[in-house]
Amino acid sequence: MSTIIAISNEKGGVAKTTTTLSLGAALADFGQRVLLIDLDAQANLTLSLGLEPGETRQTSSDIMLDNAAMKSICRKTDTENLDLIPSSSRIETSEQFLPMRTNHTTILQRAIASADLPYDYIILDCPPVLGAITQNALAAANLLLIPTQAEYFSAYALRNMMTLIRRIREVDNPGLAYRILVTMLDRRNRTHRNINEQLRTTFGEGVFNTVIEIDTKLRESPIAGVPITQYKPGARSATQYRVLAQELMEYAKETQNRQTA
Repeated sequence: MSTIIAISNEKGGVAKTTTTLSLGAALADFGQRVLLIDLDAQANLTLSLGLEPGETRQTSSDIMLDNAAMKSICRKTDTENLDLIPSSSRIETSEQFLPMRTNHTTILQRAIASADLPYDYIILDCPPVLGAITQNALAAANLLLIPTQAEYFSAYALRNMMTLIRRIREVDNPGLAYRILVTMLDRRNRTHRNINEQLRTTFGEGVFNTVIEIDTKLRESPIAGVPITQYKPGARSATQYRVLAQELMEYAKETQNRQTA
């Protein structure tokens, strides 16, 4: 059974797509079979893997709007064990038309459940809005990963994320768990250090032990069309995403053991 992870925060610029790509590649490096699903109209994840959104015949919008079979849309990438369902600007239409459908928040959940996909992890890259697409992702996920900068506005945006989590648990997905990932941390910055500690005090085990520090190499890897773990395997951020992957695999193992006990 796949572990499904939605990566979301309504605050932009907190490394959602970077985390989707880097974490997915790190899991693949550990021999895990990983599917990345780009659900953002900007299609930055698709671009980061060297694909032009306008050149892909089918995208995630075909799943959301036309009930297309997921297996037919999966694309191999140049990274072993890492596949992609690309996105395009058409998925923006979903925000307008999905709410007109019955049970519209569980379309993705049902599509994944019926697809019998051969992956250990499915990672959903969400748009920076808490609309119909993000609600679908959270309804489908076992875990919501919330990338959060150690800055005031990013931390403040967690209020709306917690409200959405409660709503999704009540209506579509009572088992939805969450973990906060502190990203773009500058340990030299006192404010960053203080907010990082405040997050850990407030959310406790709801925050990953791993943090992702500022690293200019992370900004370069999408231009090269490969994940940081391939672009600069020895970079600090590559090491940190591999540690995050190990922490996540341990979390998934413990969760599955509790469910089968």
